[in-house]
Amino acid sequence: MVGVVTETRPTAKTRPARAATRVRNRDGWWAAFFLAPQVVGLLAFLVFPLGFAVVLAFMKWDGLGEKSWVGFDNFAAQLSDPDFGTAVWNTVKLAFLTVPVGLALALLIALALNHVRGKTFYRIVYFLPVITSSVAVAVMWQIILASGDYGVLNRTVYDWFGIVLPDWLEDPSWVVVAIAVVTIWSSLGLNVVIFLAGLQTIPPSLMEAARIDGAGPIRVFRSVTLPMISPTVFFSTVVAVISSFQAFDQIYVLVDPDHNDGARTIVYQVYDLGFKQFEFGMSSAAALILLALTLLVTLVQFGVQKRFVHYDS
Repeated sequence: MVGVVTETRPTAKTRPARAATRVRNRDGWWAAFFLAPQVVGLLAFLVFPLGFAVVLAFMKWDGLGEKSWVGFDNFAAQLSDPDFGTAVWNTVKLAFLTVPVGLALALLIALALNHVRGKTFYRIVYFLPVITSSVAVAVMWQIILASGDYGVLNRTVYDWFGIVLPDWLEDPSWVVVAIAVVTIWSSLGLNVVIFLAGLQTIPPSLMEAARIDGAGPIRVFRSVTLPMISPTVFFSTVVAVISSFQAFDQIYVLVDPDHNDGARTIVYQVYDLGFKQFEFGMSSAAALILLALTLLVTLVQFGVQKRFVHYDS
């Protein structure tokens, strides 16, 4: 007996479902097409280098010869290295100088500009250093802070007031202060714009209610303004701390940390070990220690923020 094959044709009910499936498949292919460059870039320039650095931190390699497994020797060597200790201490000092001073100054400027006409103009003016090349910023401040007759600041103060200022870029005890000033100046505009955006989200009715109740400007700031922008302050604090831990380019242009230990930071230690001494295992170990410190500080910030940051709910 010969079987009869019957052809099933789509009915009126199945046609919309199949059409929807084809649309979803087509959208999925288009999504994959547009996401592919980002995913490839993420894998090639972030995931693979990070994984390679983790493996390399447990090896000894000069970049050309054979790799040899050394275990945790690179980490032990870095933790016992006086240069690495100096780099950690300088990085911590830079963070303590730049984060609170920079954020407080940016908040004061944002409060002053919040009720001023032409806020867009001031935003552009304050944001210009952020979009300026960090090398150009460092060269400009190098001219300002240079010692002797070449420094604009030192020469001007001496000519006008007869005061001899320290060698900002050569004295190990003052170079961190000079770097902090440059860092605060170059990042001030970003924090001002962020704080301005946060201030403009505060409902005017809250401010008016506080003033009607007899609250003065300081009381309004403490009880209304600061709690309302606490998420913005927290975000800026986390970003500022991470940026201070990653300070390198301006320091590299301003001074020579090889001849001034006061300017040696952890990132410069990573650069010095890897691209000057060709100790890529040591360099990777120092980079992973920096990563661990950054993660630890960030986790502490997220743990503490539950007590001070107020979210709308």
